[in-house]
Amino acid sequence: MTELETLKKWIDESDNIVFFGGAGVSTESGIPDFRSTDGLYHQKYAYPPETILSHTFFRTKTEEFFKFYRDKMLYLDAEPNAAHTKLAEWEAQGKLKAVITQNIDGLHQKAGSRNVLELHGSVLRNYCENCGKFYDVETVKDAEGIPKCGCGGTIKPDVVLYEEGLDNKILTSSVHYIQEAEVLIIGGTSLAVYPAAGLLDYYRGNKLVLVNKTPTPKDKVADLVVQGSIGEIFGML
Repeated sequence: MTELETLKKWIDESDNIVFFGGAGVSTESGIPDFRSTDGLYHQKYAYPPETILSHTFFRTKTEEFFKFYRDKMLYLDAEPNAAHTKLAEWEAQGKLKAVITQNIDGLHQKAGSRNVLELHGSVLRNYCENCGKFYDVETVKDAEGIPKCGCGGTIKPDVVLYEEGLDNKILTSSVHYIQEAEVLIIGGTSLAVYPAAGLLDYYRGNKLVLVNKTPTPKDKVADLVVQGSIGEIFGML
């Protein structure tokens, strides 16, 4: 039985699947990956992207932060790919319990997934740091310089920047789903970013699946490794 056939069998037989995904799920929708060779980290800016996308930079060089953010973090025309669509389909069939994602683009919801745990927040949500009023992504995109609320406060994207902690409620919920999962599929992530990468240590089952274009540090602990494009692989399931 091939890896793909095994994966298909496990999915067909389960009604307790959890998916944990990273940047590779979005790159196939045309959103650049941070760490790949053609990703954001390899492009030339006055500061490295890790620095720009940090809490300190947001505080001290807010205007420059937004210039980069608008230019490189907002891909509002991106459409879900076969991976997003398939996950939404499994959820509708009652097979998939949750999507846990490191992505901030909202494409899982756009594809129809409802129970999406966004570890790093979403570019689609923005709020005033002063009064808490919520704003849509267009407000940030279309603003000149630093987006401001009517009250005078700065509007901050609801994304987790470097130096900021993850939302505890989302982390706890993610741990719960992973602990309870029968099949845990991890896709499109190099498993290099902590604390997110540490989440799979909570899995207690024996159907841990890794779907990625390149090998990951966790391949040796997986029960099944399927190498290749996640969109293509999910399109065949």
